[in-house]
Amino acid sequence: MPLLPSSYKAPLWIPGGHAETIIPNLFRSVEGIHYTRERIATQDGDFIDLDWSCKGHARLAILAHGLEGNTERPYMLGMVKTLNAAGWDTLSWNFRSCSGESNKVAQLYHAGSSEDLSCVIAYALKTGLYKEIILIGFSLGGNIILKYLSEQNSHLPSPLTKAVVFSVPGDLLLCVQELGLMENRIYLNLFLETLKVKLMEKAKLFPHLLQGVDPSHIANLFEFDKIFTAPLHGFKDVHHYYEECSAKNHIPNIRIPVLMINAQNDPFLNPACFPIHECIASSYVYLEAPLHGGHLGFMKKGINGIYWSEERTLDFLEAS
Repeated sequence: MPLLPSSYKAPLWIPGGHAETIIPNLFRSVEGIHYTRERIATQDGDFIDLDWSCKGHARLAILAHGLEGNTERPYMLGMVKTLNAAGWDTLSWNFRSCSGESNKVAQLYHAGSSEDLSCVIAYALKTGLYKEIILIGFSLGGNIILKYLSEQNSHLPSPLTKAVVFSVPGDLLLCVQELGLMENRIYLNLFLETLKVKLMEKAKLFPHLLQGVDPSHIANLFEFDKIFTAPLHGFKDVHHYYEECSAKNHIPNIRIPVLMINAQNDPFLNPACFPIHECIASSYVYLEAPLHGGHLGFMKKGINGIYWSEERTLDFLEAS
């Protein structure tokens, strides 16, 4: 598809990609969302925690958060509130270990955890309540959605019609390298801090995970993925993991309309992370790359209230 032009501009008072990333995450408040939590079992003896926001609608949006996020993040709550008001029920799922409780098996989650998304979608379909289902993903969650759509290809469940993804790390290796830069150290440290805590909790049940490894010496996400993510989830090595799970490699196989929005000033994304050639060659995936927005920012006017990303999502979903 041709690349979509974007009219989005950040408010004049917010100075650049880092501010557009940090301020909404720290200071945005979304009122009025009261989830109903449900725990479902996975085939490997683990669990996934689901947070529903149901208003009796016949349409369902399934939302996936980003790396070390959860369903309470402001970008999740803002999208839920907007969708509920527009006639959609929502199902926000927490990645394994992200719902406030450590999961039961040694594995956590990763950028290609499409089998967990498949489990969530299958469970939603079994309710028999929804005539239409769409997927919305943020950052790592968007990457998982694109991988799932590629794997299912023309065999997707018929109610699943569209997807919208934001701030997707199209090339995982390049994104990890970008996060390793000095100017992005604040984000990297936050991710590593919570990931290391989860590893220490896991090691109490699975001591072999940390055999010969001191988590405090892990300096970046590449090392974390090399030592833990890749071997723990059955990949040959870290490069195999990045190659198999990078969203840009899955775009050619997608067969439903997808809107992908990545801001050009996203501090997480190297310019080469943008899957421009893959999207141009695709008949289904639209890439919109506004100049502003940061990583999961996209404020419209102020910190609170509806965001441009939420309005843009509704526009895409309602388009024929």
